[in-house]
Amino acid sequence: MAVSDVVSATTSKYDIGEQMCPYRLVLEHVTSRWGVLVLIELMERPYRFSELRRAIGRVSEKMLTQTLQTLERDGLIHRDAQPVIPPRVDYSLTDLGREAAEQVRGLALWTKDRMGDVQKARVAYDARKSGS
Repeated sequence: MAVSDVVSATTSKYDIGEQMCPYRLVLEHVTSRWGVLVLIELMERPYRFSELRRAIGRVSEKMLTQTLQTLERDGLIHRDAQPVIPPRVDYSLTDLGREAAEQVRGLALWTKDRMGDVQKARVAYDARKSGS
């Protein structure tokens, strides 16, 4: 979506920051370090919290909880709490979440496929900077 599609005719191009804020926040949630990994992992199947944490790796319980709550609030994740003992909570993607996950997965695959080019660019950049 082009910025011009979002901005009304009466809004100055310099007021875009306020108008775009909700979109930027959702984009931040979806593309955050843990948001990306959660969305991609949940494409496979529903997960319990501890399973998801193990599958992602290196995420603290606090950060995973915050990420899940944020994505749930945005309507991307469904939290299913079962009234059993011990408590059982499963996380899955909503239809909206699946759409977002597919987009994020495309970017992740592109990154993986093009990492060699990125590394070459980094080496060239570092060489230029160190030679300056």
